[in-house]
Amino acid sequence: MYHFLSGYTSKLAGTERGVTSPETTFSTCFGSPFLPLPAHVYAEMLGKKIDEHGAKVFLVNTGWTGGGYGTGKRMNLAHTRAMVQAAIEGDLDNAEMITDDIFGLHIPLHIPGVPDEVLQPAKTWDDQEAYQEKAHFLANEFKKNFQKFSHAASDIEAKGGPLV
Repeated sequence: MYHFLSGYTSKLAGTERGVTSPETTFSTCFGSPFLPLPAHVYAEMLGKKIDEHGAKVFLVNTGWTGGGYGTGKRMNLAHTRAMVQAAIEGDLDNAEMITDDIFGLHIPLHIPGVPDEVLQPAKTWDDQEAYQEKAHFLANEFKKNFQKFSHAASDIEAKGGPLV
C-alpha cells in the first residue's frame, strides 16, 4: 500500500512540456487530482479488494534503467511485457527473490525473457557510486512525501517504505 499511496512517477523530457531532465513527482494513488476522498480511503478499498479476491500485486519498472539521465534508457518494452506475463501466469509465485537493501522490495532473481541484471537496478549502472547516490536521493524523496500520510497510514503501510 505504501507505493500505491505514494504514487511515484518521474516526469521525463519528451513526455511533459517544459521538462528537460527527469523530475521526481508523486501523485497520490496514481491519480491525485481525480480523487475527492482522503487517500487512505482508497488504500483501504484496494486492500479489501486484494484480500477479497486473493490478488497478488507487483511493481514493474516501466521507466528508466541503466544509469541516470543522459546515460540510461527507457525500459525495453519486451522486458516489461515478459515481467507482466510472468506475474499473470504465476511464474513469480515461487520464484527465488532477493530483498533490495535500499527500498526493501522483493525482487525475483530470474524472469524468462528478461536479462537477470535488469531485475536488479544497481547491476545496470556502470557507475555504482552514482547509483547509490540517486537511489538514496529517491528513498529520501519517498520518505518526505509519505510524511503527509503519517496521521492516517497504518503501521503496515508505513513499513512498506525505504529501509535507509
